[in-house]
Amino acid sequence: MTVQTVTPKRRFRGKPRGRELDPIRLEGLRELLGDERNDAALRRRDLLIEHLHALQDARGHLLLADLRALAAYMNLPMAAIYETATFYAHFDVIHDDQDVPPALTIRVCDSLACQLAGAEALKAQLEANADIEQVRVLRAPCMGRCDTAPVVEVGHHHLGRADAAQVQAAIDGDNTHPEPIDWQRLDNYRSEGGFALLQACRSGEVTVEALMEAMQQANLRGLGGAGFPTFKKWHFVRQEAGPRYCAINADEGEPGTFKDRYYLERSPHQFLEGALVSAWAVDAEALYIYLRDEYPALHVVLREAIGELEAAGLVAPGYIVLRRGAGAYICGEESAMIESLEGKPGKPRHRPPFVAQKGLFDRPTLVNNVETVYWIPMIWQRGAEAFSSQGRHGRVGLRSFSVSGRVKQPGVYLAPAGITLSELIDEYCGGMAEGHRLAAYLPGGASGGILPATKANIPLDFDTLQEHGCFIGSAAVIVLSDQDNMRGIAINLLAFFADESCGQCTPCRVGTEKMLTLLERNEWDAGLMTQLSQVMIDASICGLGQAAPNPVLGLLKDFRSELAAQSVIVKG
Repeated sequence: MTVQTVTPKRRFRGKPRGRELDPIRLEGLRELLGDERNDAALRRRDLLIEHLHALQDARGHLLLADLRALAAYMNLPMAAIYETATFYAHFDVIHDDQDVPPALTIRVCDSLACQLAGAEALKAQLEANADIEQVRVLRAPCMGRCDTAPVVEVGHHHLGRADAAQVQAAIDGDNTHPEPIDWQRLDNYRSEGGFALLQACRSGEVTVEALMEAMQQANLRGLGGAGFPTFKKWHFVRQEAGPRYCAINADEGEPGTFKDRYYLERSPHQFLEGALVSAWAVDAEALYIYLRDEYPALHVVLREAIGELEAAGLVAPGYIVLRRGAGAYICGEESAMIESLEGKPGKPRHRPPFVAQKGLFDRPTLVNNVETVYWIPMIWQRGAEAFSSQGRHGRVGLRSFSVSGRVKQPGVYLAPAGITLSELIDEYCGGMAEGHRLAAYLPGGASGGILPATKANIPLDFDTLQEHGCFIGSAAVIVLSDQDNMRGIAINLLAFFADESCGQCTPCRVGTEKMLTLLERNEWDAGLMTQLSQVMIDASICGLGQAAPNPVLGLLKDFRSELAAQSVIVKG
């Protein structure tokens, strides 16, 4: 018997997997972004978030058809485009079966300072009066304007101490663009001696060693939260083989923090000189500035200021790269910021290696905070002694405190390191707000923990608060009074952390959600909360999950009587 072997015909798909590419959409991208066929640099992965911003700004949302076109444009998998776009809060990804959002978005800040100022009731009022065909009202995390709470953003126009009438007036007047900032221009800054330090560094008149010694004597530390000595960070990066990069983290998303915005709005060139000196100190190939998207007016300011530097020949065109965040608190963590600069979701990296060894584009990277580099020209000009001679209660230096909450005069105050909360309120903030009595305070924003009024005489500085279960962080001081509900405050803070968790590690992703559930109960299980807190502290990858339990632990430790008075039963 003869058996015939039949070879089956190979079948090929008539079209690739997934949805088809719309060539019209691709051509529209080329008109918007440039023709990638003539400029391969437009396909660089680190430009992905910038391209998404361009699309969002132009269309008001991101259709999947546009994302498919962008995948083809950048020669990236659709999965990478979609993952990045959906990670960030400021990108509106619209699926094929969804309606596009209204043309105008109103965001109401729901951070702690704004909650204290009535943001929740304001949001409800705006929602009740909104024409849902034309306007959508969303909650938003801290916008960095806690001194003018409650804050509302109409389009890209921010309203401080907002009410419904102001919001309606902005809508009726089509006032949706950022408020212009009156900032110090280059000529004026140079007339005061600006950029003399940078030029002295480049000419060899000032050496790196001399500059590092001055920073050490001034006790300049990282002012974004970690407090690591600046000169040591420069030293570690310089030890690594080049090429190296410098990145400035201007993504101050910690609730209660607005000091970086304060300094950038007033003297961007002082900041830029300090940043360029830092880049020179480590011989950086390029200087990247990562500015949070909640500061649209500052994007305009910095673009113009950088243009002034290039026109004056103080910096080579393209050396300073300004990048735009997209609404992710986690990108305040240095390695998450690096991921975002590379056009990826801002998820913290496992360490080691540290970013000083393998950072941006896998190269050694110096990461500094805005305020840290802002002081460098002034320290050199006035002498390290002018800074190191400041301080109280055994502490050394100056600190910029962002003060909000129940004080008469919230704002940014430059005060001696080691000043106590009582001194800060009385000497700088005009005392407590009328009718309010100090009950508690957060010394370092949402993640810095919470202390009772009985501990208002602790020096506020690095290394002074740890024994009390707190830290100063970026010195975001939120003042609470006897009229505030402690359970509501804890829920607000944990809801923030749960929403902002990047989701990469289980202890943080699940822990913040579980803690929020426990806080919403009228009966608190102190043993279970403490156990959950310890797991989050021990096992979370980055500082978000590690610090999220701090306010809860503070309440369990120092506020049981206040909780009981507010109908919260604490067991254990």
